[in-house]
Amino acid sequence: MDQASDGAVVDCGAQAAGGTEPEGSDSLKTFGAVVQAFRKRARLTQEQFAPRVRYSVPTVASIEQGRRFPPADFVDRAEEVLDAFGSLRAAARHLSRRPGLASWFRQWARLEAEAINLYTYECRLVPGLLQTEAYARKLFINQLPLLSEQQVEEQLVARLARQQLLRERPGTTYGFILEEHVLQRGSQTSADLLSHVIELTELRNVEIQIMPLARASHAGMDGPIRLLETPQNRWCAYSEGQESGQFISDLKVVSMLQMRYARMRSQALSLEDSLSLLRQMRGAT
Repeated sequence: MDQASDGAVVDCGAQAAGGTEPEGSDSLKTFGAVVQAFRKRARLTQEQFAPRVRYSVPTVASIEQGRRFPPADFVDRAEEVLDAFGSLRAAARHLSRRPGLASWFRQWARLEAEAINLYTYECRLVPGLLQTEAYARKLFINQLPLLSEQQVEEQLVARLARQQLLRERPGTTYGFILEEHVLQRGSQTSADLLSHVIELTELRNVEIQIMPLARASHAGMDGPIRLLETPQNRWCAYSEGQESGQFISDLKVVSMLQMRYARMRSQALSLEDSLSLLRQMRGAT
């Protein structure tokens, strides 16, 4: 979750419910170690293995290190390439717990990791995929009820791991529309944060637009919007509240949210003007 805690089928129709406590275990690290062991048994380097399972070397490395939840097609391809006797599929069935991820967010995180298009409008805070470590840590430390030091670190690790998607999936388009006031929120805004956001605009697959304060009204006044397209070309949406998250698969609702997001893209500053504003704001901090 992008506020203070950060899923696992690919069916957009499934609904998430209950559970606000981030869960943690070593299951991802164990699965990654098993993949690595079978890869080495097959005498394959990560560079040789990655194209055979049709994923990038950084993604393979993240999975082997236990930082990335393995997509279903990765498990199937790895099972075949490594002739793993069904071990990888069996192990993957037990990957239901993810360090630092709130239970209601896990399904969306899984979809997010496989999306071919991901669009986010945020009016409350900088989206998790764009946050700096310092910004995210401050959110976790200030969360109520207070988190333990271990919980803070688990959630921070999960947040930083999610952010690798922007660079590990260069074929996925990530679009963000941020309210200008979000980047002006007191002590949470810093030159480092603005520099980080500016740096991310240099990635070819990342588009960041600013909704200016001067825009008195726009199509997103009802709140944040998250939309994604799966590899099967199905669109779904996600709505997050204080202590819960809801998947939206109803085609009429998803279509309505797509229409609103499309309108906001024309109402927000252009990519060039947004970058110019970000640079001006950095200079003023």
